[in-house]
Amino acid sequence: MVALSELIPPEAIRLDVAAPDWRAAVRAAGELLVAEGTSTDAYTDEMIQNVVDNGPYIVIAPGFAFAHARPSPAVRRTGMSWVRLAEPVEFGHDANDPVDLVVALAAQDSAAHTDAMAALARLLADPEQHDLLQSAATPAALHALLRAHDGVAEPEAAPEPAPAAPDAGGTGTEQHKILTVCGNGVGTSLFLKNTLEQVLGRWGWDRQVSVEATDTISAKGKASEAVAILTSREIARTLGDVGVPVKVVQDFTSTDEVDHVLRDTYDV
Repeated sequence: MVALSELIPPEAIRLDVAAPDWRAAVRAAGELLVAEGTSTDAYTDEMIQNVVDNGPYIVIAPGFAFAHARPSPAVRRTGMSWVRLAEPVEFGHDANDPVDLVVALAAQDSAAHTDAMAALARLLADPEQHDLLQSAATPAALHALLRAHDGVAEPEAAPEPAPAAPDAGGTGTEQHKILTVCGNGVGTSLFLKNTLEQVLGRWGWDRQVSVEATDTISAKGKASEAVAILTSREIARTLGDVGVPVKVVQDFTSTDEVDHVLRDTYDV
């Protein structure tokens, strides 16, 4: 698997960028992808259109937007860019605005960057690391922080008390499935999948409950297989009634919030 620091080279990092609005912020991140040969201008337009079509669901944590679109011919290879804004901008998200960090992803598929998404989620969820990223003076300094975090696992921690696992029929196999859903299935849904899997691991439920990241279209067909769907408020509105509980998560990097949502899902 490709490390986070490989997907975001120093040349794909810009700091203290002036952007008058969210479109300009996403376009600045897209321009870095183009400059690195990762994608074309058409993909930048697709990232902007994704927000127009689906709302600001890409703002997945306070101050953080994860810009992306579906894999398309406009993506030449999988890569990412990092834009720290000089002044925060509004995306229209009711909980996580304003945004001062935009990370853009251009993906050919979901396989190559799964570990990198997990590393990025852990990095941004750590208040100390977040402060270091915010104060990094140069792209090289910020890239060094990314490189130092490659392969760093989440510390072991268990909530008190850990709830009893759901009945798996005594077989030890994965009997329950939870879907994490975004507009495209390759970006924000992977963030939420990683956070949910951390919580399931801490509870000792990871053998009884599996997690699948998917897009809105596929989620409607797969809903009958799941006990619940976890997603953003914007995507929940798009999904509507799919026959299973749809749970809204505001901060996709917060294990505390996901722990609460999981407890509510299973009434524990």
